[in-house]
Amino acid sequence: MYCVIYDGNCNLCVSLVQLLESLDRGQQFQYVPMQDEATLARYSITAHDCEAGMILIDLSAPERRWQGSAAAEEIGRLLPLGNPVVQAYQALPGAKAVGDSIYAFVRDRRYELFGQRQARYDSAYPLCDEDG
Repeated sequence: MYCVIYDGNCNLCVSLVQLLESLDRGQQFQYVPMQDEATLARYSITAHDCEAGMILIDLSAPERRWQGSAAAEEIGRLLPLGNPVVQAYQALPGAKAVGDSIYAFVRDRRYELFGQRQARYDSAYPLCDEDG
């Protein structure tokens, strides 16, 4: 199981989480908005840490983490039929560098480009408590 930490106030971020929810239906991924600082603290993550991009945590080994475009690639790799697509993308000369640059550009301008939600989005598949 993996935890996706996303910006619950970002229209683009929420749309992508909703797409992932519809594809995965909570089978591999659970979600925490970066605004949920109490839950983030369980993993020693601050809201400031989240400004560098979404975070993916392997809940079976929480020290295994990906952030930003690396998190997007790992999520893609974990989806059915996603691994060959991610491998092809990573194998294209220059594609990874361009993808990283585009991710950073959009991340830093996400509200300006896509708008900000009036209320935080909380996933239908929230991170479960460690004992539940």
